[in-house]
Amino acid sequence: MIRTRSLLAEGSRLRRLAPLVLPAAWGAVAVAWKFCCPLARQPGLPTRIATSVVFLTVGIGMVLGLRHGFVRELTRARAVAAATQRVLLRPPPARLDGLTLAAGQLSATRGASVGGDLYEAVATPHGVRIVVGDVRGHGLAALGAVVAVLGSFREAAHDEAELAGVLRRLERALERHLREPARDEQPAGPDAEPPHPVAEEFVTLLLVEVRPDGRLAVLNCGHPGPYRLGVRAERLPVGDPLPPLGVLPLPAVLVPHTAVRLLPGETLVLHTDGAEEARDHRGRFFALDAALSGVPGEAPAALVRRVRAALLHHTGGRLADDVALLVVRNDRVRVPAQPAEPGLRRPRPAPSPRC
Repeated sequence: MIRTRSLLAEGSRLRRLAPLVLPAAWGAVAVAWKFCCPLARQPGLPTRIATSVVFLTVGIGMVLGLRHGFVRELTRARAVAAATQRVLLRPPPARLDGLTLAAGQLSATRGASVGGDLYEAVATPHGVRIVVGDVRGHGLAALGAVVAVLGSFREAAHDEAELAGVLRRLERALERHLREPARDEQPAGPDAEPPHPVAEEFVTLLLVEVRPDGRLAVLNCGHPGPYRLGVRAERLPVGDPLPPLGVLPLPAVLVPHTAVRLLPGETLVLHTDGAEEARDHRGRFFALDAALSGVPGEAPAALVRRVRAALLHHTGGRLADDVALLVVRNDRVRVPAQPAEPGLRRPRPAPSPRC
């Protein structure tokens, strides 16, 4: 096993050095030309021109070889990043239990395809459950908390009958994640204090359950409320906000807000605060509500693309924070009351007795 690994590592190093073989050979030829060829040591302009051409060719070959190696490594890194994004922030299914979904994400870190925002939607026996969250900070440094929260949600959403149970599972998962670096930094010894979570890290999130009748159950941990698109765009009430996960313990009793319904044909837009806090070069905030009200009845995927383009245009492509959008449209059909089958008559009520 050890020998196999060493051979694989040696083969990987040889593959990385392969683009430099030809430039190195050209360099050896150039040195041999300069010091071994009598013609190269002769004075005169033609000799100098020939020597310059040889070394220029060698220099160009080395630059092209290095560039080829860098491009190949960059292509491989981008492929790994794309695969990571598909696993970590996988696109939601286009249809989920009668709902049409679409999502989009923009990272504030240049060159990164994932950041500190998270979203997921799963169909469960208890309804379609959705989470949208924002880890403090942005970019690659927040990926650990994103992995902890999303991994816990994908299991708890199916296991927990109550939405409050899902939120408590997310809190415990984040707490375990935050305690790991604290435990590593904690000095060992009998008098050492127990490790504490990193208080500077927390997650705001919105936990939503879309029930079969369209009623929404919402638990809000310090996250911006969603928009409902019908005749116009309106921000939905989500009840009293809970503290963000990782700041304070959750209350003993968690009661979801259930006073809102998503009717057939209506669209729910969940987002992170980076969408509303994005500014242009004059410091003006992005008008998310106006952008959402642009095209009534728009398909979720088209809406995500249009808002994404509007955000990039407003900020000039320079985002200060990560942005995530998750759009859900209720395409469930209302079943009208069915008439009685032909040939069947309802029994007439018995006549009342006469006095």
